[in-house]
Amino acid sequence: MFHFTTAGESHGRALVAIVEGLPAGVPVEVELINRELERRQWGYGRGGRMKIERDRAEILSGVRHGLTLGSPVALMIENKDWKNWTEVMSAEARAGEIAPEKSRRVKRPRPGHADLAGGLKYGARDLRDVLERASARETAARVACGALAKQLLAAFQVEILSHVVALGGVPAVPLELKWDEIAAIPDDAPLRCGDAGAQARMVELIDEKRREGDTLGGVFEVVARGVVAGLGAHTSWGEKLDGRLAQALMSIPAVKAVAVGAGVEASALAGSEVHDEINYDGEARAFTRPTNRAGGLEGGITNGEELRARGHLKPISTLRRALRSVDIDTKEEEAAAFERSDVTAVPAAGVIGEAMVALVLARAMREKFGGDSLTEMRRNFDGYRAQLRDY
Repeated sequence: MFHFTTAGESHGRALVAIVEGLPAGVPVEVELINRELERRQWGYGRGGRMKIERDRAEILSGVRHGLTLGSPVALMIENKDWKNWTEVMSAEARAGEIAPEKSRRVKRPRPGHADLAGGLKYGARDLRDVLERASARETAARVACGALAKQLLAAFQVEILSHVVALGGVPAVPLELKWDEIAAIPDDAPLRCGDAGAQARMVELIDEKRREGDTLGGVFEVVARGVVAGLGAHTSWGEKLDGRLAQALMSIPAVKAVAVGAGVEASALAGSEVHDEINYDGEARAFTRPTNRAGGLEGGITNGEELRARGHLKPISTLRRALRSVDIDTKEEEAAAFERSDVTAVPAAGVIGEAMVALVLARAMREKFGGDSLTEMRRNFDGYRAQLRDY
């Protein structure tokens, strides 16, 4: 079974991750992992933490001479800021109380964050016990895991991209871009948006909200092409791939809604305006669809079209212009705590979304095609592709 787990706190010594279920013989390039980590840190509107951290992954196990061994792959990403937090975040028992000015205790929960809900759940009197793990810093480890999943998927010609389709309500109607248009977005585009005019307005809005001490949300889209028909299943609710993708994307901090294909818009249309008609390409010996409003999924199963899913992010919950909150000790009204924060992180969320989609697809591929080695998995895959052509 393919799965992954992460560990680590925002200001702890490091983030770590373990990926299990990769077959033996998958080529792994560490620089490809580091490239994904760099993409996650980039984007207009990011905060001061991005100037401190320059994320690099170190592979601790599971890879030898550039190839997976079939055993768990362990990764580590060092937190550069750890040197400034060693006393506050030490794993060692404290001999005495840390001076209040050095403890960095958090007792004024931020509206919209996990601070208060987590404090109530775990009985934490210092909300740092909650926010350190709830921080989006954890997603760097997910991106590293997703980079491994992408390298497995690449062996089966699956490609994944993301782009920003709306930010802060700009444009009023989220963008609709074809694959080639997304792929043509320059690496240095400030918000990874394919419409230059919309992107310029987004940048202006970010500058405005930065001056006001406020934050912005938005919408990213993840697109995967080359996905074979037949991943997922209709037979059980937990096997439906659209449900698994929705859970994976919803787990990204600040994502409050997920849409596949036409998504919410489809609920206001007639069936004749929503469902994708089916054609057959005799030369390619494959079923095709002139439209893809289903987003590549029907009945919880991939249908061979591009897989398209969108994540809708609320504005970041750490505001420089703090909202009202309550001191958990005195119960008196006070301004919410402030930790270093971004104005927006929608482009970064798209990169995280790519990682989560890659991880879901990698698991579905492993479930369907199995194999202890990449060679065996490819043999099973090729046999299935032949079966599809003969259908």
